[in-house]
Amino acid sequence: MSNPALNEKKFEAARDEWQPGWAAAPDTVMQTQGAAVPPTTVRSGSMTANGTFAKTFALFLLVLVGGVVGWTQTDTSVPDQIDFPVWTWICLIGAFVLALVCAFKPKASPFLGPLYALLQGVFLGAISKVFEAQWDGIVFQAILCTIGVFFATLALYVFGVVKVTKKFQMVVIGATAGIFLLYVFGALMSLFGVDVTFWNEPSALGIAVSVVIACVAALNLFLDYEFIRQASLQGSPKYMEWYGAFGIMVTLVWLYLEILRLLALLRD
Repeated sequence: MSNPALNEKKFEAARDEWQPGWAAAPDTVMQTQGAAVPPTTVRSGSMTANGTFAKTFALFLLVLVGGVVGWTQTDTSVPDQIDFPVWTWICLIGAFVLALVCAFKPKASPFLGPLYALLQGVFLGAISKVFEAQWDGIVFQAILCTIGVFFATLALYVFGVVKVTKKFQMVVIGATAGIFLLYVFGALMSLFGVDVTFWNEPSALGIAVSVVIACVAALNLFLDYEFIRQASLQGSPKYMEWYGAFGIMVTLVWLYLEILRLLALLRD
């Protein structure tokens, strides 16, 4: 998987923590004449897709709570003079650190996931207020687009319109890795005073690149859904619901920021 949180290595590490078949009832017949039969019942202590999406909604609410704090603490009352709170950058760094720890420690996701959502929400609220001060109504549009993409991709996945094959995964992973290298290259060159971030320019090329990045972010949601499905079918531990929700939230945050940037370029 391309999402640093939801990937096959983390799934395999968590799978080693439960006994094979503990999600099945004791009297469930697992094989019939050499053909595997999926278990008919699941213990209450195992991961489910519904439980994961319920926790995703909980994290979304926490992001909104943090967003309200960041929004209200950012002063844009003076034209052309935005008072962006410095401490919101600390929240961003804290969210990044929590995300790294959570990615390597899935068991801690029930505690780190909500904290990440709150801290990330504070920064998103502050940066959104800055965008709103320059382009009226842009934040509401970005939120609607992000939610729309989430439900659209979920519907396409649930109804089998989009199949997450190995080839599909490799293409999305490769595209995501390329975008990451693009970000890193731009950041490194900026340290030497060279601005190569052409994708931030309101030009045809900049808008095209922004559209591609937003599309890749949306495609990552399909990989997240596949991870959740596979982990649920294998009867993963209950805490993996928070882990799966955390992974989806990481992707949605990226998607929202890219849509926000794309709309700003289109406005320009």
